[in-house]
Amino acid sequence: MPNIRHRRLVATATGVALALGAGLAVPVTASAAPVRAAGQPTSVTPGFTTPLVVNARTGAHCTYDRLVIDIQGTMPTTSVKRVPVLRYDGSGRRVPLPGRYFLEIKLTPAAAHDAAGHNVYKGPKLKRLTLPKLKGIALTGDFEGVVTFGTAFHTYPKYTTKKLHHPERFVLDVQHANVC
Repeated sequence: MPNIRHRRLVATATGVALALGAGLAVPVTASAAPVRAAGQPTSVTPGFTTPLVVNARTGAHCTYDRLVIDIQGTMPTTSVKRVPVLRYDGSGRRVPLPGRYFLEIKLTPAAAHDAAGHNVYKGPKLKRLTLPKLKGIALTGDFEGVVTFGTAFHTYPKYTTKKLHHPERFVLDVQHANVC
């Protein structure tokens, strides 16, 4: 009989472990998250708040064009890479910006919406520009903790990036000939 008792104990322990594991694997949805006022950070896990992308702005300077992405909360990890074409995340549709050269900027973890699903991003979603180098900017994605932007250029862009603090912002500077 100890063999049957042992099997029952193992089966019970396995069932409990599976039940606990299944409970931990349930995804967190927006409806399960606490509702916050628009503009408030989205809480993903206790003690961690997803940074919010709240604005993007551009400007022309004598020797460079600048894109600034404003962040509410801590600075997310950012990456910039050259891509052959800009596409909207999810749909894969081509972004209608003029240009032959494109940069994709990803911020992660980040969101452009709050926990209730309200948009907190107040910048341009798609904007054609007439700056010396930068010809367009688009918000191309806000999905699963990744916010993506695309930038367009007629000529090959030479750029530098930096992160500025208090308030948090990501900066992309694109060099061009002196226009002053």
